[in-house]
Amino acid sequence: MNQPDPDGAIVCSDLVRVFSTRGIEVQALQGLSLHVDSGGVVAVVGASGSGKSTLLGILSGLDVPTAGSAVVAGHDLVTMGRRERVEFRRHSVGFVWQQTARNLLPYLTAAENVALIAGVGRRAGRRRRVVVDELLALLDVGDCRDRRPRELSGGQQQRVAIAVAMANAPRVLLADEPTGELDEAASAEVLAAMNHVNRERGTTVLVVTHDATVTDHVSRTVQIRDGRTSTEVLRRAAVDEHGADTVVAEEYAVLDRVGRLQLPDEFTRALELRDRVRLALESDHVGVWPGDDDRDTTEAR
Repeated sequence: MNQPDPDGAIVCSDLVRVFSTRGIEVQALQGLSLHVDSGGVVAVVGASGSGKSTLLGILSGLDVPTAGSAVVAGHDLVTMGRRERVEFRRHSVGFVWQQTARNLLPYLTAAENVALIAGVGRRAGRRRRVVVDELLALLDVGDCRDRRPRELSGGQQQRVAIAVAMANAPRVLLADEPTGELDEAASAEVLAAMNHVNRERGTTVLVVTHDATVTDHVSRTVQIRDGRTSTEVLRRAAVDEHGADTVVAEEYAVLDRVGRLQLPDEFTRALELRDRVRLALESDHVGVWPGDDDRDTTEAR
């Protein structure tokens, strides 16, 4: 049953997902933890095979983890039954796929696509029409209401897809590579549309992508590597020494409950770190040195 979630819109802890094919087990998620505050806009970035698509499948209710816990919009995704899962996907989360064919029915107009999902959510006819008009206007595609998907540009299709995903006022909007088939200008429009939905409706937005440029449009980026969250980049507005507005980006390594962290690739390559490393606890930091370096740590500093 849906419960209040005072700790965040998305709370995952130690997620493990193992797939078995022909007697071979593949561990797609290896103890991944993720916390997204209600009303946040977050990008999850990772290379192919990093586990990001598996994570999205679990968060959307399409898949179930092998171990660990996952709560989205107050729903426990591990323990909820079939009926709650249907209600969860109908009302609590909206989903935008990369492929337009998975977002929009080709024989319906933009307005009809939104109205169809609003109807599935059991909205009354008059309220349904209001929802359609409001969402198409919010996504700046009101003039496209009577066009079918083939008559829309790629960016327009994805903005209509966001309207469809928002038809039943979900608390969380999930997007799988929403700009993967778009040019730079259209991608910026779609990401701006998602930020607009976040500001106007308070909807939590999670974008999963391999496109690093997406991170410039969100305040927080989570990097996934080998089935775990490895680093995060937080962006904040600031004023520089000349009084001009600027954006400051700071990168952090993610430390899990048992003290594990992944060093960024560029760090390990630059210092040729491999197999094992030496550690030293200082008063305000931890020192890391190549394991085959026999120099005294004071000399290394």
